[in-house]
Amino acid sequence: MSAQQHDFRLTADELAQFHRTGYAGPFTLYEPDEIARKWARTRQDLTDCSGAVYQDATDGSEAANLSNHDRHLDNAFLADHITQPGIVDRVVSVLGPDVLCWRSDFFPKYPGNEGTDWHQSVTFANASGRPQIQWPPGSGPGGCLTVWCAFTDATADMGALQFIPGTHRTMHYDETKRMRYDPDRNTSVVKNGVRRGFFGYDYRELQIDPDWRPDESRAVSMELRAGQFVVFWSRLLHASHPHAGRTKQMRMGFSARYVPAFVRVYPGASAVEEFGARASLERYGAVLVSGEDRFGHNRIAVSTTAGHVFRRRNGAAPTGA
Repeated sequence: MSAQQHDFRLTADELAQFHRTGYAGPFTLYEPDEIARKWARTRQDLTDCSGAVYQDATDGSEAANLSNHDRHLDNAFLADHITQPGIVDRVVSVLGPDVLCWRSDFFPKYPGNEGTDWHQSVTFANASGRPQIQWPPGSGPGGCLTVWCAFTDATADMGALQFIPGTHRTMHYDETKRMRYDPDRNTSVVKNGVRRGFFGYDYRELQIDPDWRPDESRAVSMELRAGQFVVFWSRLLHASHPHAGRTKQMRMGFSARYVPAFVRVYPGASAVEEFGARASLERYGAVLVSGEDRFGHNRIAVSTTAGHVFRRRNGAAPTGA
């Protein structure tokens, strides 16, 4: 049976574990030698940002912080990656048949880099104070499914992900607050004995209870070999280890984020604002990876036969982008 015909949906046991813990995996998408070849080529291709979505970040010094977001919209390998049946079937198991990929990000960690701080996200309003995704009232739990794929090995020593199982049921952060972007102050801060940061922000500024601390005694490490991925709720408390520097190899993770098609993406927004930069959403579009768009309130991106992606609007004027 070919990969295209294989049914990759979560089994009943896997789905039950997912709802209990907030994550599922790891699953193998590529063999290590396969992803090594593909990532080496893709890494070179990504240096050409002429087709990148966010080209007009207003703060030139921080423009690079946005320029490599959503590269699935102009890179053939990444466009193919986010629609892989091994990923999409498992996402559909949780979200239902009509699914959008609304965002992708790279997460490099170089030797000596600090770990990523504990965090949760429901609306992704943490950096700008404005929701980036919005579920209709009463339609579900909010947040999105993150599919985090290791393009290189991701061991604990090299910055593997960490989860605190079951924490997707309770939010400890208030995303209506806004964090201050200050990379000089918020990078490599020792928290509970571990050097952690959050890309120039201090996620503790959003805590509902300022005295609350994550129970790291319950944390599990999600070690992945190159080519494997894990699926988890954005609401799950997650972080990553520091890169201990025992190897010169960087750790590269690529996350693709998925929501049901009825969720509004960038509602009422014309720009994305994060990491000290602001860029227009004019070239942005969410990608329909499964089912149909029955709602018409998001800008949808369409794949070409070459695997690249261009943007168009639905018939109805979208409220986002």
